[in-house]
Amino acid sequence: MKIVIVGGVAGGASAAARLRRLDEQAEVVLLERGPYISYANCGLPYYIGGEITDKEELTLQTPESFTERFAVDVRAQSEVIAINPEDKTVDIKNLATGKVYTESYDKLLLSPGAEPIVPNLPGVEDKRIFTLRNIPDTYRIYDYIKQHNPRTALVVGGGYIGLEMAENLAHAGLSVTVAEFANHVIAPLDYDMACEVHRKLRKQGVTLLLNNKVCSFTPQASGLAVALDNGQLEADMVLLSVGVQPENALAKTAGLALSPRGAIVVDETLRTSNPHIYAVGDAIQVKNPISGQAAYIPLAGPANKQGRIAAKNMLGGTEKYKGTIGASVLKLFDTTIATTGLNETAAKQAGIDYDKIYLASPSHATYYPGAETMSIKVLFENKTGRILGGQIIGKGGVDKRIDVLSTAIYYGGTAADLANTELSYAPPYSSAKDPMNMAGFAIENLLEGLVHQYHWHDIETLAQDKDFQFIDARTPAEYARGHIGNAKNIPVDELRERLGELDKTKPVYLYCLSGQRSYLATRILLQNGFTCSHLAGGYRLYSSVMLDKTSPAQCPTCTTPLT
Repeated sequence: MKIVIVGGVAGGASAAARLRRLDEQAEVVLLERGPYISYANCGLPYYIGGEITDKEELTLQTPESFTERFAVDVRAQSEVIAINPEDKTVDIKNLATGKVYTESYDKLLLSPGAEPIVPNLPGVEDKRIFTLRNIPDTYRIYDYIKQHNPRTALVVGGGYIGLEMAENLAHAGLSVTVAEFANHVIAPLDYDMACEVHRKLRKQGVTLLLNNKVCSFTPQASGLAVALDNGQLEADMVLLSVGVQPENALAKTAGLALSPRGAIVVDETLRTSNPHIYAVGDAIQVKNPISGQAAYIPLAGPANKQGRIAAKNMLGGTEKYKGTIGASVLKLFDTTIATTGLNETAAKQAGIDYDKIYLASPSHATYYPGAETMSIKVLFENKTGRILGGQIIGKGGVDKRIDVLSTAIYYGGTAADLANTELSYAPPYSSAKDPMNMAGFAIENLLEGLVHQYHWHDIETLAQDKDFQFIDARTPAEYARGHIGNAKNIPVDELRERLGELDKTKPVYLYCLSGQRSYLATRILLQNGFTCSHLAGGYRLYSSVMLDKTSPAQCPTCTTPLT
């Protein structure tokens, strides 16, 4: 059996190593266009920012070390320029010598990855405009900063790589601006959760330009003049990070089936439309097992797993790849941002009847020093309680909780499963009732009708209806610092004694800081004959969204400026 692999890094290198572990006799040829076959792609921004100081740490395996350990014929700087499916051969160009030759295969694995999208804008070819995909890109950016000492940088795009680069350019001493075409950064986040990220970015000194499209670059001796939809700015250097697209040129010319987005279509065994060609990694279309729909989710973890599965199947196996749910985590200065599963946009597109809960939970027991609040959002299916997705922002403990949610989602878990899951506990690490248990409890309460809720985006509609009662269940001191509209302050601890102040013929809408006290107040009122609901996420979430919509002006529906 002779297997040729096109592309190294996550999917290709994983497949090559797995092939050798499974079959000592197989002939394996790994072809990589660049000089590096296995490197820490996700660590590249941290070399630029100085967190990683030794460039050798970025290289996980050299061609020589990989060959020595796995007995794989590794050929770096070897570009596959054509696939000949009828002959089962590939044409290869040696980039060092310019020589073109042909190699045969029994099975072919494509792992070309994805390439950064470079918008066709005036001036975009300027050498002070960069993209970040591989180690050579990293060195170019690093060397430019060291040699030219730029003072200002513009990052175009607020996705994961864009924000990682914003942080690391700031660590390198630059004044950073992020321009994002959408109304929020990090597309997998919903807008309401992203508002907290916006505030943290601005607190770190990053200028954030939302709803702002870059239109052109004009080279100048002193830097680049950048024209945007709304205004203009100058920058000494620019990083383009507006997304990636599957690198599909070889697949296209070979006649392989492609998705509308251009990703290589594969079946559950990762085989393409040609029975002798498989594909993995950022170039392929996957299935989202939550919605059942086709998706494009380029992530390193899934690429490694796909490489392992494809290796087995090319040797005659029938293992199936079950899909990608999109679990991811990002470090942004002192904050951790994590997502998994569907966000609201994806749930709506899939036609799923869903709702959402919000929690403001401590990372561990509050009596143990150092507890930090995590902002948690969980989406669930209304009738079944099936967990659909999660988003968490905080410091310690975020990665642990997103992994619990990911596991629950992967195995079709419900609110009851979250509520009953046994998770490790000690005061420095968690609470006896872990935040993921609490999320399960909160969803169960809604499904069982023990509480009803409304959301921050419902308040504008409610304000047009005068026939209801609006109650702030916080303390008078909290109320005095700022409250929503004309809400009446009745602290939850006084509610039982002040029921006479409320009219049972009119619905009651309550809120508190995070939702805990208003939930308790709702239980009191429901058992006393009132119709009521409470604000999911509370004043904390509502004020975060309103501040983002009006920043830096005063929140228009609050009585005092929000800080």
